[in-house]
Amino acid sequence: MSFVSQGAYPAGLTPSPTKTLFDKNYLSIADNDFNFTKQFLPEVYEKEVERYGNRSISSFLRMVGAEMPMASDEVVWTEQGRLHVAYDDASADTVNNIITVAGHAVRLGQTILIAEGYVSVKAIVTAVNLNGNEFTVAPYAAATLTAAGLTSGGAVTVKLFVYGSEFKKGTAGMDGSIDAGFQKFSNSPIILKDKYSINGSDTAQIGWVEVTSEMGTSGYLWYLKSEHETRLRFEDYLEMSMVEAEKAVGTAVGSAGGAGYRGTEGLFAAIESRGLVFNDHNFNDDTGLDGLAEFDLILKELDKQGAIEENMLFLDRGTSLAIDNMLARANSYGTGGTSYGVFDNSADMALNLGFSGFRRGSYDFYKTDWKYLNDAATRGLTQDIDGVLVPAGVSTVYDQTLGKNIQRPFLHVRYRASEADDRRMKSWITGSVGGNYTSDIDEMNVHMLSERCLCVQGANNFILFKDTAGNPVP
Repeated sequence: MSFVSQGAYPAGLTPSPTKTLFDKNYLSIADNDFNFTKQFLPEVYEKEVERYGNRSISSFLRMVGAEMPMASDEVVWTEQGRLHVAYDDASADTVNNIITVAGHAVRLGQTILIAEGYVSVKAIVTAVNLNGNEFTVAPYAAATLTAAGLTSGGAVTVKLFVYGSEFKKGTAGMDGSIDAGFQKFSNSPIILKDKYSINGSDTAQIGWVEVTSEMGTSGYLWYLKSEHETRLRFEDYLEMSMVEAEKAVGTAVGSAGGAGYRGTEGLFAAIESRGLVFNDHNFNDDTGLDGLAEFDLILKELDKQGAIEENMLFLDRGTSLAIDNMLARANSYGTGGTSYGVFDNSADMALNLGFSGFRRGSYDFYKTDWKYLNDAATRGLTQDIDGVLVPAGVSTVYDQTLGKNIQRPFLHVRYRASEADDRRMKSWITGSVGGNYTSDIDEMNVHMLSERCLCVQGANNFILFKDTAGNPVP
């Protein structure tokens, strides 16, 4: 007697009582012989592959600044003006010895130095006109400014500064006084928000994955991995906003100001409006004006500003390598300026082709790569910003809340906070999942909020490296 197959198992499929491979006991997935499961499960790696390494770009402000609370909608500070009286846009009638400077502070009896290019003339102020824009001088070396060496004319552009005074015997004292000059600056905080949402059904579907976070922790995460990344992304936004933000200008229709947004002044905007911008640098140029000589232009400009001795360079990869090449050419150690030093200065062990710091003139520079400028999902997409020079140290400012002068970093973040609410970094959960019954919607919402602004004090000591034409590749 024999039995006819009735579909208990496909024809041709002969199971084996042992785990042994035969030509009749395999499952052909392609032929749909057995398509509702798999005999051999795939090898699954439960650990997530970190294909992009540490994806977070925040750390810049933590390295160079600080965070401090404030209770108002605006932070205001003042910065010192120049101590000495000088003008670089004066107009001179060199025949009649008349100098014109709008709203000048030059007084009768003061001695000044007048410069046109590489020619300088010293003179004394003999008369000051009542309109406050003109004064008459008497050169020490000749009867007229023309005879003393300046170009003859009625509107010669000159530069000048006051270096002292001289009075005749028995004359009255100095007429008038000079009030201390200062500049007032302000910035307003912006509100940043983000949210992560998941429905209730997905929270019941448990799925674990082993991860290593950008904050240095490792372990297993459930569905809240996406919330974890949302939080990391938001923390990056907190720093990126302080770097990139701009104030809204005007209220024209279609503009941010016209839509009711006011913005805030970020690092790049502050440097471009109040600091120093070095366009189209070429530190890697070894012909003509070489890179070191070009870098000396920066030193000369720093001399005109606060002359802060220690500075930090945060650079993209191309500019960092260009400075490495510049320093290597200037280094006389070894053949062709080769530097060793990774392992006890041994050439047989390792070669160090990079520099983390150097001293030029009276200035110390500490160089580091800024990931924000290299990451393909942030400023690595653009080509216009190559780096920034940030002074190390603190500035003395008057704090209106404390009512006294205090020391603060040149770069620091102010966030809204009071006894009722701290808005530095708020996070809360709403919905109807996980014990948070605040609505009838079957979901869980994780909210994040911050209100903050950046204070860039002494922006004249910062330098923004910009590329407008495309630099040679190192």
